[in-house]
Formats: sequence, C-alpha cells, structure tokens
Amino acid sequence: MAYAVHFAATMLACYLTAQVLASSTWTWRSPRVAIICWQAVGLALGLSAMGLPIALGLAAYNLPTGSALLALATDLAHGALPVGVTAFHLAGVGVGFGIGAVLVTTTVRSIHGTVRAQRRHRDLLTLVARDDPAAPGALVLDHPSAAAYCLPGVKPQVVVSAGTLSLLDRAELAAVLSHERAHAHERHDLVLLPFTALCRALPWFRWVRDAHERVALLVEMRADDKARELHAEAPLAGALRRFAAAGHRVTPAGALGIGDRDLDVRVQRLLVSDRPPRVLSTTALAVATTLAALPITLFLS
Repeated sequence: MAYAVHFAATMLACYLTAQVLASSTWTWRSPRVAIICWQAVGLALGLSAMGLPIALGLAAYNLPTGSALLALATDLAHGALPVGVTAFHLAGVGVGFGIGAVLVTTTVRSIHGTVRAQRRHRDLLTLVARDDPAAPGALVLDHPSAAAYCLPGVKPQVVVSAGTLSLLDRAELAAVLSHERAHAHERHDLVLLPFTALCRALPWFRWVRDAHERVALLVEMRADDKARELHAEAPLAGALRRFAAAGHRVTPAGALGIGDRDLDVRVQRLLVSDRPPRVLSTTALAVATTLAALPITLFLS
C-alpha cells in the first residue's frame, strides 16, 4: 500500500507543480528550463497514473512495483497466487496497463495524424510554393494573408506567404526565418507531442489542456530567444507587432507558426532582457526531476 501512496502523492504533486508553473512568470524569462520542468511533470503524471492501480492491485506483495510485477508473472506462470491477491486486484493491474495502452495509443495516433498532415502539406508545397531570393532557405506561398511557419520533420521546411514578404522589412523577415529554423533545429514538434497525447488521453482534465497551451507558448518564446540571439530584439518585436496588426494568420495542421500565440506578451518579454534568479531555475529543475524520478524508480525496482 505504501507504493500506491507514493504514486498518489506524486500525482498530487504533479497537479500542484503544474499550477505553480502555469501561474509563474519566471517561466517566460527562462522558457527552456520551464519546458524541461513541464516535460518532467508530464512524464511523472503518466507513469503515476499507470502505477497507482497497479500498486493497489499488487499491495499484497509488499514490493516496489517493478519487482511486484515480476513476482506476479512468476506466480501466474506456476498457477499460484499469494493470499490476498484476488480477481479484483488483478483487475487493478489490468487498469494500470490499460492506462498505459491508452497513453501509447494516443501518442501513436498523434504521431500518425501529424505525419499524414505534414505529408499532405509537403505534397501541396511541391505544387504551389516557389523559391524567392527575398526569403533564402524558405518556400514562398502566393497567399495574401500573413503566414510564417515551420513544417517539421526529418527534412524540415520553412514556409512564408507572399503577404509576409510585403508585410515585413528585410531585418524583420530575417528574424522570423531564424525563429522558424529554431523550431526545426530543436524539434519543438516533439516537445509538444506528449502534451497533445495527454490532452487526447485525459480530455476531461482542464489543467492538462492548460499545460499544453502553456508549453506551446513556451516553445514560441524559446524560438523567439534563438532568433533574438542572432538579430537582437527590435526586428523580431517589430515583426510580431506587424503580425498582430495583420490579424488573420494561416498555419496548417502539423506546423509551428510564429504568429499563433500571445503576440503582445511575446513582444513585451522581448523588450525585457532580465533573467530569473539562478536559484529559482535550479529549484524548479530539482523539483521536476524528483517528480519524474520517483515513479521511474518504483517501476525499475
């Protein structure tokens, strides 16, 4: 029973940590650290959701979850179970594996759906997009709306619209292209994938959806920071202001677009160069690492 309590406590700690992360503004000043913290919380939540019913079902073994599962498999192979393990307890183990199956299935479905959408869009780009010396290394779509996005993958592609070329000056466009290349280089699509899967697996939890939105914003801020390193704050801030003023923006499914989220907030943070205290970032990483380590340890023990 003690191991079940550990899993339950970890789930509660994940919820409380997520609330703190969601309400904190230091995460905007250090998006990379905040993304790692969110990933650790998501991992701990998924493993603990699996581990709690399994630990309850195997409480009679009084062993860590991994060892208890091995003991159960050995007993089942010999056709005998210890006193206290009933069909009800085995059902709990089944629920835990069922949760794991749902998480894996939703992740696979998310990957499959995203890859299909990206493949369709790449096929479309071969027909309608063009190279343009004004946007080196990117494809240009003849569309009047402002759009700039990265189509991630093994061979990522940066795409801008003709409306973006007319909207931005040369320095602003260069900053936007750097932003999109940062998405591709750091594989931000993979960063978001587990949170998309969690949203599909646990749609009734509002805070899971909020976590996805927060991480999506942090991903954009991280790409903003990478662009700022090359082009300073002013060109990128100016580009974001123009995207905000332009209104309607087009980003296809499976892509990451510069103008998708909270442009005003991102402009404001670009103009503030302070960093959060190192002790704050270190503490957050330590808490998140501990959360992820506990269920992993119980499964491996």
